[in-house]
Amino acid sequence: MLFKLLVTLVKYFFLSDGWSVGRVWELGGLWNETAWRRKPQIDRLNICIWENGEKLWLYRVEDEILMVEVKPTESVESSSIGQVVLKRLITADQAIDLIGSNVEF
Repeated sequence: MLFKLLVTLVKYFFLSDGWSVGRVWELGGLWNETAWRRKPQIDRLNICIWENGEKLWLYRVEDEILMVEVKPTESVESSSIGQVVLKRLITADQAIDLIGSNVEF
């Protein structure tokens, strides 16, 4: 008997508290919910780190996602920064390294 092994690859990024996800890009361009028949999988995990006095939440995204636009929510609206596009998402190993280097004993 042959069993099919399903491997789900994921990527990660850290996002400052008070920022939200906007547009999402995949290989063909902007994520098209009609073509994919679903929204992109983007989950905020219950893991955060503190860096320079800011709380950064860890997000998990599916492998098909190449870039993510992030922007401040109304509660932290900044006149100097309107939006940012994250072009370099990180691997699980890189996320673990960042979390591990942020732990205080």
